[in-house]
Amino acid sequence: MLQVAVIRQEKERVIKALNKKRLFNADVLVENVLRIDDERKGLQNQLNALQTESNEAAKKIPLLLKNGQKEDAEALKTHAAALRPQIKTLEDKLAAADHNLTQALYELPNLPHELVPEGKNADDNQELHRHGAIPTFGFKALPHWELIKKYDIIDFELGNKLTGAGFPVYKGKGARLQRGLINFFLDRAEAAGYLEIQPPLLVNEASAIATGQLPDKEGQMYHATADNFYLIPTAEVPITNLYRDLIIDERELPIKNAGYTPCFRREAGSWGAHVRGLNRLHQFDKVEIVQIAHPSNSYQLHEEMCQHISSLLEAMELPYRILRLCGGDISFNAALCHDFEVFSAAQERWLEVSSCSNFETFQSNRLKLRYKDKTNNKALVHTLNGSAMALPRIMAALLENNQEADGIKVPAVLVPYCGFERIQ
Repeated sequence: MLQVAVIRQEKERVIKALNKKRLFNADVLVENVLRIDDERKGLQNQLNALQTESNEAAKKIPLLLKNGQKEDAEALKTHAAALRPQIKTLEDKLAAADHNLTQALYELPNLPHELVPEGKNADDNQELHRHGAIPTFGFKALPHWELIKKYDIIDFELGNKLTGAGFPVYKGKGARLQRGLINFFLDRAEAAGYLEIQPPLLVNEASAIATGQLPDKEGQMYHATADNFYLIPTAEVPITNLYRDLIIDERELPIKNAGYTPCFRREAGSWGAHVRGLNRLHQFDKVEIVQIAHPSNSYQLHEEMCQHISSLLEAMELPYRILRLCGGDISFNAALCHDFEVFSAAQERWLEVSSCSNFETFQSNRLKLRYKDKTNNKALVHTLNGSAMALPRIMAALLENNQEADGIKVPAVLVPYCGFERIQ
């Protein structure tokens, strides 16, 4: 959530930045925020004046009685009594204005960093780096949805029977490879200084609001309505919310956490060949890395997180590229985002497997998460997160890129984790 002070002090810059995110009614939304804030300030001033008057009356009444000025004391009591309903009315109006201001701020996405390129959609993203050779085959390469049937390692029909489309069942070597990938990613995160967290898979509404999933992504989340809990779309949500409403000593920064969880996304409206097989699921496994950072070095830490993700892909010998998302493709919450895509040999296209984002103060303002420096001054922290990594498309690329005529070779780095060298 943007800070009202920033919007007020740098209105034109804010509107221009929001336009880069393709929010072309930004001027109207910004003016609405400022109008509501002006109204809120006016109500607060009126309330403060009446409360001061009421407090002064409460102090004078006993003095008047002590001095024998009973009539004056009774008149002041009557006046003070008349102030109470006025104060209550102003308190109610102020609470409504606070609510309206928050709702208006929820409509504004984060400001993109100056490095974010202009652009309408994914076609305008900027490629920053490419690594590894695209594999070639002396035979017709099969897409992963045919490979998993051939080797009986993942079953979509069973998942559809148990739950519905987008909930696969992993079997045998498919399940072991999945488990091996999770442990490999967690071990690498621990070696990079991340503390492993195992959070709940359901969060309350306050947690979903604090990290920006609500209100704008409500349709993409599974909602357990009886308890008003939400199934997490990513471990970022519960892990970041561990620090909600805290003031952290700046000497503790950065805080680095990693967590494995299943993730749940409704993916409403998803269809077509590009979401076939493992390309898009309603339930999938992911290891997430999260950092709580000092604003002075958060972009250095963002680069370190990107290097960590690159190291995982290179260890698995997967060809990949890094994209800097343009204004029209970057998420609502992010100030800067780098996507990692692996090349899927049989599908002959790039598959997104990770996003690494710096949210600056957008989440921490909602979280009320601040740091305290050595002079006891307080300020909002920066929050960052990245997928390290999401498993389905990694699995798809591993199967497709490492297939041979008589089986699928497992990358050497994963063999100790899954216990076999080939799927056949």
